[in-house]
Amino acid sequence: MKKKNGVIRPLMVAAYTVFIAISWWVGFEPGRQISLNFVSFLVIMIKILPCAFILVGLFEVWVKSETVDRHLGQQSGIVGYLWMILLASTTVGGLYVAFPIAYSLYNKGAKIAIVLTYLGASAVCRIPMVIFEASFLGIKFSLVRLLISIPLVILTSIWMGKYLEKSGYRMRKSDQA
Repeated sequence: MKKKNGVIRPLMVAAYTVFIAISWWVGFEPGRQISLNFVSFLVIMIKILPCAFILVGLFEVWVKSETVDRHLGQQSGIVGYLWMILLASTTVGGLYVAFPIAYSLYNKGAKIAIVLTYLGASAVCRIPMVIFEASFLGIKFSLVRLLISIPLVILTSIWMGKYLEKSGYRMRKSDQA
C-alpha cells in the first residue's frame, strides 16, 4: 500500500500542474480561478503556520503531561470541557492552528472527547469570529447561536469520544509517526 501511495501522489500533483498550465494556456477560466485560489490559500498558510508551530512547540516544551492529564484527562469531568471552550475561543487561525494544538493535547494525555470539544469549539466560538458576527447580525443572534452551539459541541464530542473509546480507537502518537 505504501508503494502505491508513493506513485499516486506524484501523479496527482503532476495532473494538477498540467491542468493548471493548460487552463492558463487556453484561457479556461475555472482552471485559472482554481490556481489563484490555491495561491491565495498557500499564502495564508505560509503566514499563519510558522507562528502556530512555534506556539505548539513552546506548549510541548513548557506544559507538563501531568498538568494536561490532571485538567483534561480521563478524570477531568465537565471542567475539562469548559477549559477547552476557553482555549478554543482564544485560538486565532482557525483549524490550521487547532489541529496541531489538538494533536499536542492528545499526546500529552487529554481525553479524546475533550480534544474533540476543542476542535468543535474552535470552529464555533472563536472570539474574533463572534465579534465579527455580532457586528453584522447582532449580539442577540450571536448569543443564541453560542448558547445552542456550545452544548451541542460538548454533547457530540462526548458521544463521539465514547464511541471511539468503545471501538478501541487510538490516535497515533508522535513517537510512532
